[in-house]
Amino acid sequence: MQSAVYETSPVDCELDARNFYNAVIEVGFERSADAFLEELQKIEQALGRERNHERNVSRSIDLDLLYFGSERRGDALLQLPHPRITERKFVLQPLCDIAPDLRLPGQTKNVGELLAQLQDQGKITRLTENW
Repeated sequence: MQSAVYETSPVDCELDARNFYNAVIEVGFERSADAFLEELQKIEQALGRERNHERNVSRSIDLDLLYFGSERRGDALLQLPHPRITERKFVLQPLCDIAPDLRLPGQTKNVGELLAQLQDQGKITRLTENW
């Protein structure tokens, strides 16, 4: 499943950061969360992302593993669900497109309810349904 693509204002980035494009996809993956993260990092590298970059600085691509079924982790390599998923409209809005009733591990509210309670975080514009 895939969400629409959204153009969003930068959040917690450098002052002159340009708008971002955000979307969420849900895929089945037979191996571990660690193996999936490794595959995401290979895609980022193939698309020109530098592994060593400053935190909260714009990058050419950023693929995040938001959740992995009911798995919960908090180690240095991987945190599941993503630690800021419930705080970011640019993540929750596209996730709500594909799974509004999803209850993330450790949450009492579903994705739609989490999105509804967020404060305004700048402009977010739905660009397209299909990509």
